[in-house]
Amino acid sequence: MKLLLIGIVLFPMVLFASSEDVETDIVQRLFNFVIFAGILWYLLADKIKVFFVSRTLDIQAQLDKVEDTLKESKNKVDKANKQLSDAKVLASEIVENARNDIDSIKKKVNDAVVFEIASLNKSFEEGNLIQISREKRKVISSVLDELLNSDNLALSQEELVNIVLKKVA
Repeated sequence: MKLLLIGIVLFPMVLFASSEDVETDIVQRLFNFVIFAGILWYLLADKIKVFFVSRTLDIQAQLDKVEDTLKESKNKVDKANKQLSDAKVLASEIVENARNDIDSIKKKVNDAVVFEIASLNKSFEEGNLIQISREKRKVISSVLDELLNSDNLALSQEELVNIVLKKVA
């Protein structure tokens, strides 16, 4: 049916195209064109409308999909920026805590070193006192052995004590 209508519409055009007259028949051609356009419109209008409506809906759906993707991307970027700022805050807190821990450890180590030095000094002084008293005993013992072993010396106890005191001092 459509083919027949198209043939009917195109037949006058073929006849006019093959005419040998070179007259300008603009009115007839315009009238034929309007009829041809009307027939095409009548046959194809619904299909063209459906095509353009579906194409518009497809484009709108793609646009909505792109907008949704864009919104999701923006949300992800915002979330990533928030996580980044939270990470920066956490990092600064960790650094501050580490500095406080370092200061605390330095103070503890310093206190321990000061205590150890004081303890070592006290031990050294006590060791010196013990060594001095040992040496005094050795000197006293050697002096007494000398005096007691010598036969030609007759000393009284007071003289012996005076000699020991002089030797020790």
